[in-house]
Amino acid sequence: MRAFLFPGQGSQSVGMGAALAEASATAREVFGEVDEALGQHLFKLMREGPEDDLKLTENAQPAIMAHALAVYTVLTREGGLSLEKAAHFVAGHSLGEYSALAAAGSFDLATTAKLLKLRGQAMQAAVPVGEGAMAALLGADLELAQRIAATAAEGEICTVANDNDPSQVVLSGHKGAIDRAIALAKDMGAKRAVPLPVSAPFHCPLMQPAADAMADALAKTEIGAPIVPLYANVTAQPVADPATIRDQLVEQVTGMVRWRESIANMAAAGVEEFVELGGKVLGPMVKRIAPDAKVTSVVTIEDIEAIAKELA
Repeated sequence: MRAFLFPGQGSQSVGMGAALAEASATAREVFGEVDEALGQHLFKLMREGPEDDLKLTENAQPAIMAHALAVYTVLTREGGLSLEKAAHFVAGHSLGEYSALAAAGSFDLATTAKLLKLRGQAMQAAVPVGEGAMAALLGADLELAQRIAATAAEGEICTVANDNDPSQVVLSGHKGAIDRAIALAKDMGAKRAVPLPVSAPFHCPLMQPAADAMADALAKTEIGAPIVPLYANVTAQPVADPATIRDQLVEQVTGMVRWRESIANMAAAGVEEFVELGGKVLGPMVKRIAPDAKVTSVVTIEDIEAIAKELA
């Protein structure tokens, strides 16, 4: 069994998609459609930067999706691959869920781009700059991370945002609480704690205004049943019902990304191969969760040709 995975924030870099667009008219079409939907030159920003603008959440989210969907569309259209035949499940890390759902036919490309632009803007607006923060705990599992968060909170918000793999958990919340967590982490048993260069504290209760904005937007958006089930971030379980998907996408804004459990549950369900489309960030996490699984990252036109041949 095989699952297709779609990366989340942090996988953006200046130059992303440029070589693919040169090599493929299909990729150019995808980037053009996203630009048109958003009314901005997003692909120019992806290609040329500046990096500070690309890193802005409202740009990074649709950019990462556009890149992943370009890879996916080249693979299906030019590589002749059918998702239904090639994969049993899809999953995406945070914003990657939208990419996964677009690949599985629940959203069209323009809708996905607009939703992610809004999601990025709403997440940025939810907390004034400087009031929130995030930190990665390395060499810490979920249980230890929860203890560190509880100790550091001191009446402020400090919760687990991403349970990424057995050795990497991300905390999110008020800046003061995150600073305390970083100071405490080593003494409490983590290998180290690293502040993350993010502009807002994602996946914690401080994001409630953004969740409300997404609830409004998603209520007006038609969601189709995905052609293969999605392993949802907030439950780490497969879902195919559009109404449930809608609720879970709202919940996901403030909820924990249960990535470790999602991969472990897919492996337990019989998935032996994970294919990451448009990035190389999820693969190493997958290997730490399911060491026996085969992991392939597909980014370049050469990667696409190789996997198309293998899965033909």
